[in-house]
Amino acid sequence: MLQLPVYQVDAFADALFKGNPAAVCPLDEWLPDILLQQIAAENNLPETAFYVPDGEDAFHLRWFTPVMEVDLCGHATLATAFVLFSRRGFQGPEVLFRSRSGLLRVKRSGEGWSLDFPADVLRVADADHTSLEAALGVPVKAAFRGRSDYLLVVEDESTVQNLQPDLDLLERFPVRGVIVTATGREVDFVSRFFAPQSGIAEDPVTGSAHTTLTPYWAAFFHKNNLTARQLSARGGALRCELAGSRVFISGQCHLYLEGNIFVPAS
Repeated sequence: MLQLPVYQVDAFADALFKGNPAAVCPLDEWLPDILLQQIAAENNLPETAFYVPDGEDAFHLRWFTPVMEVDLCGHATLATAFVLFSRRGFQGPEVLFRSRSGLLRVKRSGEGWSLDFPADVLRVADADHTSLEAALGVPVKAAFRGRSDYLLVVEDESTVQNLQPDLDLLERFPVRGVIVTATGREVDFVSRFFAPQSGIAEDPVTGSAHTTLTPYWAAFFHKNNLTARQLSARGGALRCELAGSRVFISGQCHLYLEGNIFVPAS
């Protein structure tokens, strides 16, 4: 049996039991993909992040939901950086991750941590509003397709807060997930993220979705620094900045669990 360290971290959380929980598993070398997926399924969290050292001050990072590997995950990246800085003795000014989505950076930012991610590029969605509205149960003001997700703009914060979408209908759209957003009352914009296609009915806080949300709302408000809140049951607070082709997404992390798991040796 292999004994592996594991951490569970609440990311984009202003307190414990808020934000989005992620498991982080440091590795010395890659285990078989099937074993990584089994660990993620056993953890049964929105994401499990695995990393191995990859040069000086850099790591190779991968993310798994309970059912599949994904190309990009913000909250689990934030959680991984938090573990490296606060629990694994990382001393650099910023940590570099090599991933399916290219080079990602995370650094300290005030009381929290800041992701440096590629900004998404939006185009008008090819799905008609009728099918999207049937799945959401509310009118859609505008619909866009990003790198991985649909971005749907609805009337106001109350509409986002009270959504009860038909997940079976949402699952039929050929995307990673569906972002629903509107202007906020106390922050610039609010959102929720539904991803039954990826094995997650609703993600509590989705950092990667804010690579799509930030360019849209920066253009809407004509400003590059924005405040955001994801209106899941746990709730999450984010600060977003558009800087050319990059998005800086900042938030806090809180450690919930530290321990070991035992898995079969390959």
